[in-house]
Amino acid sequence: MKKDLLDILDLSREDIDTLIRTAENIIADPDAYAEKCRRKKLATLFYEPSTRTRLSFESAMLELGGQVVGFSDAGSSSVAKGESVADTAKTVECFADIIAMRHFKEGAPRVAAQNVSIPVINAGDGGHNHPTQTLADLLTIRREKGRLDHLTVGCCGDLRFGRTVHSLLAAMGRYEGTSFVLISPEELTVPESVRTETLENNGCPYRETRSLEEAMPALDILYMTRVQKERFFNEADYVRLKDSYILTPDKLQNAKKDLAILHPLPRVNEISVAIDDDPRACYFKQVRNGKYIRMALILKLLGVD
Repeated sequence: MKKDLLDILDLSREDIDTLIRTAENIIADPDAYAEKCRRKKLATLFYEPSTRTRLSFESAMLELGGQVVGFSDAGSSSVAKGESVADTAKTVECFADIIAMRHFKEGAPRVAAQNVSIPVINAGDGGHNHPTQTLADLLTIRREKGRLDHLTVGCCGDLRFGRTVHSLLAAMGRYEGTSFVLISPEELTVPESVRTETLENNGCPYRETRSLEEAMPALDILYMTRVQKERFFNEADYVRLKDSYILTPDKLQNAKKDLAILHPLPRVNEISVAIDDDPRACYFKQVRNGKYIRMALILKLLGVD
């Protein structure tokens, strides 16, 4: 396994399976891992707002017996004075053993990784990639469905800017028998580079549709996403597209009884709160699973047994 996790493709299938096994061991026996990272420090460098990802990383390190330093608002750091990503990373390396970075600019975590010797984890970079969210997704799917292969996965909403979708397609496309249904408005379809490099070049079966209802009966997994206001240059386009898909109980009438509904969160109104009590709703399980898989990842990158 590489020093850093910048892209989900930095992990082999064997790496992913190993991380999932470790996460499941942590779930089964958390006390056995409570001191694994004693005297180790995680630096969380979050240049973009975050609730789940930042708290998940911090909780993961604390539950491993480690400590956390860093910032959740770049404006409170020397970044506000114009410090570069490289210089921030080099500075933080003096105080920490591992870095988790979220940044609005694609490729920023890679710049950090190239300038330090400690591991760097990409906690989301622009519209590009979000590998640890994908690991949480995979752990959730594995625990809900018992497998990661031979599944039909529907991705719905903002597939253009949705970094979680891009990472999920890349990861699950490597599992035998996986097919995708891509559900989005015309303006928010997956980028051509993702369609070509991730799906077509790897022989992943997929089809595109504008209708969630039409796609629903075939799905084993429904991965809902919000339309991301922060990725739009034109607010009028956001307002026009933000309510393109809203999952309500009536839209699940033709869904499979064992459908798993995932969402990387936060949601706005693309999943009705009436869905929360449906046993097929898994998005808050994803949040919990995110902590466990990040614990497994921290252990792996630090070389802690």
